[in-house]
Amino acid sequence: MIDRIWSGSSLLYLILLPLSWLYGLVSTLIRLSYRCGLRKSWRAPVPVVIVGNLTAGGNGKTPIVIWLVEQLQQRGYRVGVVSRGYGGKSAVYPLVLSQNTSPREAGDEPVLIYQRTGAPVAIAPKRSDAIQALLQQHQLDVVITDDGLQHYALQRDFELVVIDGVRRFGNGWWLPAGPMRERAARLNSVDACVANGGVAQEGEITMRLRAREAVNMLSGERCPVAELTHVVAVAGIGHPPRFFAMLEKLGTDVEQEVAFADHQKYQLASLSALTPVGQTLLMTEKDAVKCHAFAQPNWWYLPVDAVLPSVEAEQLLKKIENLLSN
Repeated sequence: MIDRIWSGSSLLYLILLPLSWLYGLVSTLIRLSYRCGLRKSWRAPVPVVIVGNLTAGGNGKTPIVIWLVEQLQQRGYRVGVVSRGYGGKSAVYPLVLSQNTSPREAGDEPVLIYQRTGAPVAIAPKRSDAIQALLQQHQLDVVITDDGLQHYALQRDFELVVIDGVRRFGNGWWLPAGPMRERAARLNSVDACVANGGVAQEGEITMRLRAREAVNMLSGERCPVAELTHVVAVAGIGHPPRFFAMLEKLGTDVEQEVAFADHQKYQLASLSALTPVGQTLLMTEKDAVKCHAFAQPNWWYLPVDAVLPSVEAEQLLKKIENLLSN
């Protein structure tokens, strides 16, 4: 229902407009309070790159964060990552991730970024606390924040916005009548825009997600996802249809699609019940980080990588490198 409302397919958004106007007023006042100096923001001693979005719900932010970390690491930069840690609940903040940190503590996305990149990662409700915790333990050249475009208590040197190239901005209204955290005009003040899927508009960099081989969660065996049979596909991400559409495009033998809420907390019994006659359970890598402790032999996950056109990617990285050389 919420997708229909946000996409403009339902007039029910009209009922929610008063709440949207209130949301827009409050968010605008908060931003102005920082711009006018009424509230103090904190500047890190190293450059800060924000990877965020204007809309609620899975735009492909985490794959871009991973891509950016890996690209900068390959160029010899020491990169740290901070996040709010949505979906996790730590006994103490800030929390610097280690090999023993669970998604229940840190959230699924920070754990995924840490496992994929090996970069230092810290979480805290105040991202300035997370950055300071990282800098106490690591020498860093740059910090990337996973989300936080609207977290104006933290000053930033570069803003990169990820847009769902298919859904775009829906009906254009603020939450809850629409998907917007800020209006689309905010794009005029950011440093770069990446469109995930669809058709990139002028000034946007096209991004697509490229699937790797599927990975068995117990044995580590790898194979092309199209070779898996009798698949039950599950996704607890911001926009599950994107995962299911990718599987269809790859020719996967999917017998059932099961969508869960973003940051879903999984249990062995509920997931095992989805494959009672020995089918293959296939999930996203983000889901898999929460399931390794109780994974079964028929459980697999599909890693994906962000892919950007080489010329535009190099231009984007040069802009960020210029910050690091100043």
